[in-house]
Amino acid sequence: MKTYETVDDYILQQTEAHQKLLKRIRKELKKAIPGVSEAIKYGMPTLVYHGNLLHYAAQKKHIGYYPAPSGVSNFEKELSPYHTSKGAIQFPYDKPLPIDLIVKIALFRAKENKQKAQHKK
Repeated sequence: MKTYETVDDYILQQTEAHQKLLKRIRKELKKAIPGVSEAIKYGMPTLVYHGNLLHYAAQKKHIGYYPAPSGVSNFEKELSPYHTSKGAIQFPYDKPLPIDLIVKIALFRAKENKQKAQHKK
């Protein structure tokens, strides 16, 4: 697995077309979730908010979006046009990026992580 020091480093190593999509996801998610931080985990850009929130990555034929199992199962109907697995969603490059859905899932996960953190106190 290739290693990256920062999210910027990760994005700059992708194709120009993929960079554009990754930058859009990054910008919209950081705007939607105040206080979120970034890291590289599992070789991918990761958002951290009361723990790991989600990961996203440029794959060969799609953007991989990894919002944990709950981020997939709670949006089954809206995700029906996309290939999903237990904790992953594939947004193919030949379809428009559903940024509103991406943000909606991230906000759900942020609320979930915050609630779990509060219960641990």
